[in-house]
Amino acid sequence: MRPRRVRKNEGQTSVDGDGNPQHPGDMAAQVALAADNLDAVLPVAGMSLANVVRLNFYTTDVDAFLADAGVIGERTAAAGVTPPGTLLGVARLAFPELLIEMEAIAVA
Repeated sequence: MRPRRVRKNEGQTSVDGDGNPQHPGDMAAQVALAADNLDAVLPVAGMSLANVVRLNFYTTDVDAFLADAGVIGERTAAAGVTPPGTLLGVARLAFPELLIEMEAIAVA
């Protein structure tokens, strides 16, 4: 019998607990808060950043994201993972203030 694999998809942005966008215009702060939010939801599924097997990024400003990508890179390195992913430039996200959305796929 094959072991059961649990898969969780999560999309996270720079919003507070009430869903209000935070840090307009500050890519580094938005990346950090989106990563914080990802760190908060993964344990609900019994996982952590170490379980992330793919990490996609949707951004309204590719150059700004690339300048601040180390914010998430430090976290994945600390978790001992280097998940593949895709960086996509988009015209806008759900709220105009948002610069970045992270889509993580985690497997336990």
